[in-house]
Amino acid sequence: MTTINPAQLREGQLTYLVAEDLKMAASLLYQAYYDDALFMSIFQADKADYEQRLRAAIREELMAFWEAQQPMFGVFDGDSVIGVACLTQPGKSFGPGKYWQWRLKMLLTAGYVSTKQLLEKERLIQAAIGGDDFHMLAFLAVSPRYQQQGWGDLLVRAAQTAMEESPNSRGLAVYVTHPGFLNLFKQHGYQTITELEVGNIRGQLLFQPREQANEVKHAI
Repeated sequence: MTTINPAQLREGQLTYLVAEDLKMAASLLYQAYYDDALFMSIFQADKADYEQRLRAAIREELMAFWEAQQPMFGVFDGDSVIGVACLTQPGKSFGPGKYWQWRLKMLLTAGYVSTKQLLEKERLIQAAIGGDDFHMLAFLAVSPRYQQQGWGDLLVRAAQTAMEESPNSRGLAVYVTHPGFLNLFKQHGYQTITELEVGNIRGQLLFQPREQANEVKHAI
């Protein structure tokens, strides 16, 4: 595998995604989450149309983020998206009250069961943390060729910065089902709130309090 020197990436490589980037971002997220245990459970990987429904769900999620003006960051190598992070903002398009357009599109593409489980996941997270005055890191992915080079760390820092710039945010949450990703978030001061089960998959709900984020960022 070829190691990519960060100096080879275009200047200002971490930017907000624009509409023209969403298709590439969706492709990257599809590859990253294709064999994720939670997504396989929610979108029923044992069924023949799993790939189709997963692609459609990711596409609809990104469009919902775009329409609601939620923060979406991308890391680029030239014109290619090599890393993506997507956040939900406090009290905005999260939980059981998610806007009806999203629900309708998800029902038509991902199906009733998958849509219900996605909403249940968000309800459980909101209930565990309490209220809706926090950011949620919904997606984080780096292309396999560029992993282990610090780009995931860069995206986590970008999410922290977005949270810190929002005065009404209590902190930043993330739901982790893959044990290998826990260390990345623990290094940035995330603390385990509780263990949640969505469908038949268990994961840890982590939270980084606002007051701790700035301390950790400067300590790393």
